[in-house]
Amino acid sequence: MNTTSVLYEVSHVSKNYGSVVALTDVSFKIHAGEVVGLVGDNGAGKSTLVKVLSGAHQPSEGTITLEGVERHWDSPHDALEAGVETLYQDSGLAPDLSVSANVFLGREKYVKGVLGKLGFLSQKEMDIEAHENLEKVGIAVPQSGRSVSQLSGGQRQAVAIGRAVSWASKVIILDEPTNHLGARQAGEVLQVIRAAKARGLGVVFISHTLPHVLEVTDRIVVLRLGKIVADAPTNSFDSQSLLGTITGLIE
Repeated sequence: MNTTSVLYEVSHVSKNYGSVVALTDVSFKIHAGEVVGLVGDNGAGKSTLVKVLSGAHQPSEGTITLEGVERHWDSPHDALEAGVETLYQDSGLAPDLSVSANVFLGREKYVKGVLGKLGFLSQKEMDIEAHENLEKVGIAVPQSGRSVSQLSGGQRQAVAIGRAVSWASKVIILDEPTNHLGARQAGEVLQVIRAAKARGLGVVFISHTLPHVLEVTDRIVVLRLGKIVADAPTNSFDSQSLLGTITGLIE
C-alpha cells in the first residue's frame, strides 16, 4: 500500500441530530489500494459515518477531502459523480430486470435515433459491457440478460457489489455486504473486494462478521459511541482483541 496516496479523508467530523450526538471528532484516511474495515457495536455510529461519506448527510462539523480537495456533498449524487460509490445493506437491485439492466440502472446506453436524438435502449451493448465489467471483478454470471430474480442470494449480492465496483473510480463503501450469506457466497463477495483493491480503489468495508474483516482488510477502524477508539493495521488484531476493543473490554 502506498501510504502517501490518500484518496478520501474525513477530518474532525462530528454529526448531531438535534440534541443527539451521533459522531464526535472522527478523523481517518482511506488510501488507494487499501481495504479499511469499519467496525463497532450497534449504535456505535457506523451508519451515520457511512451516510456522511456517501453524501446522504452533511457533517455538523469537520471536513471531507477527496484526493486532497475539500468537498461538500449536497447529495449522494454529488459523491457518485466524483467517483465515490456506496452499497448499502439493501443492495438496491431491481429483481424483475436483467443483470445488465441492473448494472446500467440510471446509466443506460441508447442507440441514437433519427436526427441524432436518443432512440432505443442499446440492450446488446449493455449486455456485453455488463458481462465484461462483472468478469473484471471476478463475478461469473451465466447470462447478463438473465433476470436478477433467477439468481441466488450470493449471486445477487455479488452483482450489486460488481455494479458498484465497476462504476467506482476512486472509493467504494460496502455496508454489510456478506450479511446473511453462506460461506461459499461470502467468499465470492470477499474476492470481489480483493479485486477492487487490486484495481487501486479505496474500499471501506463495514461488517459485524469479524472473521471476514480480519481476512480481507489492511486496516481496521473501531467506532464506539460515535468516537474512534482504534485505528490500526489489521495484523495488530486477532478475533479476541478486536472484539474486546469493540465492546470496551480492551482499551
